[in-house]
Amino acid sequence: MTVTLLDQPPRTLPRSLGPYRRRDYITLPDEPRCELLYGRFYLSPSPLVVHQIIVGYLHRLFYDVAERTAGVTLVAPMDVHLVDHSVVQPDVIFISKQRRDLIESWVEGPPDLLVEVLSPGTASRDRVYKLNLYREHGVGEYWVVDPRQRRISFLVREDEDFVERTPEGSSYRSAAVPEIELDMDALWAVVDRVFRKA
Repeated sequence: MTVTLLDQPPRTLPRSLGPYRRRDYITLPDEPRCELLYGRFYLSPSPLVVHQIIVGYLHRLFYDVAERTAGVTLVAPMDVHLVDHSVVQPDVIFISKQRRDLIESWVEGPPDLLVEVLSPGTASRDRVYKLNLYREHGVGEYWVVDPRQRRISFLVREDEDFVERTPEGSSYRSAAVPEIELDMDALWAVVDRVFRKA
C-alpha cells in the first residue's frame, strides 16, 4: 500500500476526515514512526534530549504508583486506539487497575491519564489535534509539558470537556489518578542537572 505521510497538521482541526483508517495503520511497517490523526498519517520525528529526560522522569513516577496500585504505565511508542480514524502514541500513559481491560495488543480506548511533551515538530499536533481527540474520546486527564516555557498544563475532564487545573505551588496532584503527585521543581532540577556543563 502506498500512503501519504505528512510532517505537520494544519493549526486548525480538519473539516473532513482523511482517507486512512485503523486497518491501514496496522499494516504499516514500524519505521518511519507515525500517528494516524483524523484519517491522515503524520510522521513522528526523533525527540530531543530534554523531551526524553522528562518522559523518563514521569514514567518513573508513574511506574512507582502503578506498582503500588496495580495500574499500568507505558511510554511511546505505544499505540492508543481511540477511534477508527485516529491512532495516537502519547509520550506517557497511565491506566488504573479498574481500566486494565483496555490493554490488549495495544491500548484499546481512553486511558486515565496521558502526557505529551512538546517538541518543535509536534507542538501544534499535541495542542490542537490530540487535545481535541482526547477530549472527544473520554481521556480522564491530559498533561501538556512545554520544556521551553517550563510550563505544564494539567487538563482534567469535567463532564464532556477539559478544564485546566492550576497547581498549588510546585506540587500537582492528579485528579484522575490521585496517587500521582508531581513535584515540578524536582522535575526541572533533573533537567538542569543533565544540561549543567560543570
